[in-house]
Amino acid sequence: METEKIGIKSLGTYFPKNKFSAKQIAEATEGVWSESAIIEKLGINEKFIASQEDGTQEMGVKAALKAIENAQINPLEIDVILSIGEEWKEFPLTTTAIYIQEKIGATNAWGIDLQQRCATGISAMKIAKDMMLSDPDIRTVLIAGGYRNGDFLDYTDKSMSMMFNLAAAGGAIILQKGYTKNLVLGSHIMSDGTMARDAGVVFGGTENPINAENYQKAYHSLTLMNEKHMKDRLNEVSMKNWLFCIDRAFEKSNLPSRKIDYLAILHIKRSMHDFMLETLNLKPVQSFYMENIGHAGQIDQIISIEHGIKSGKIKSGNIICQIAAGIGYAWAANVIKWG
Repeated sequence: METEKIGIKSLGTYFPKNKFSAKQIAEATEGVWSESAIIEKLGINEKFIASQEDGTQEMGVKAALKAIENAQINPLEIDVILSIGEEWKEFPLTTTAIYIQEKIGATNAWGIDLQQRCATGISAMKIAKDMMLSDPDIRTVLIAGGYRNGDFLDYTDKSMSMMFNLAAAGGAIILQKGYTKNLVLGSHIMSDGTMARDAGVVFGGTENPINAENYQKAYHSLTLMNEKHMKDRLNEVSMKNWLFCIDRAFEKSNLPSRKIDYLAILHIKRSMHDFMLETLNLKPVQSFYMENIGHAGQIDQIISIEHGIKSGKIKSGNIICQIAAGIGYAWAANVIKWG
């Protein structure tokens, strides 16, 4: 039984200074994709890409500092830091949450890294809420991280067009127990282990270590390791699972099914985005299509809500639904009552 409300105190984002255009993506495919197809089918006009200084940990720090500034809190108030930053980071085996803790001066906090690929953000919000409701010592949680998995793309890999949108950004959310605005309500998450190794980076782990012969290929080896199975399985279950997560999240929120004012959705191909809005009986103005940003993994929903607030699409009293999916494969949805 919930005894206190959990609210979003603030958001923060960070974007690199460099972008990669649809024309550049088309050129990188060596003629397989045209610029017009990149724009019209994949829904990418341009996307953010990381510079050398834009490590996932540093982007998480920069977004966290913005969230702290927006919340007008002292970093010493933060009790827990949950990192949603990707595994591709400045130094392997370093703990991102603890690095962020040090850089922002949150010396009273402890930190842990979470991973569910592009569904990590929503899952982290559920975990943070559950932690705050179960532990009286936890009142303020910072969720933060950075994303730049697009570094691993080989644009000549014909199976990988679904990931040509991978971009770079950092994002952060501060949740507080007892904060009665921007309430985090119900959530639902599900995963399908039959696709656990259908997609991933082929080289760099214990199975295929990077060596002198493969290193040039290794750093561009994100691919579909079982393309047919993954695509067939997604066609079979993905939309059904997304809608199930949405319906369960609303049920847990004690709200009418799919009563959505704004959909914070990850960047997907244009036709799928339009189909999702149509299925949920939503208009384009009730969401944000990130055709000039790209897909920054688990940071997408933070970007979308921030845009919704600044653009006036999200108003006090609105019901926001966040949805995400991550390779592995996972689907997630949650509900937020804004204002």
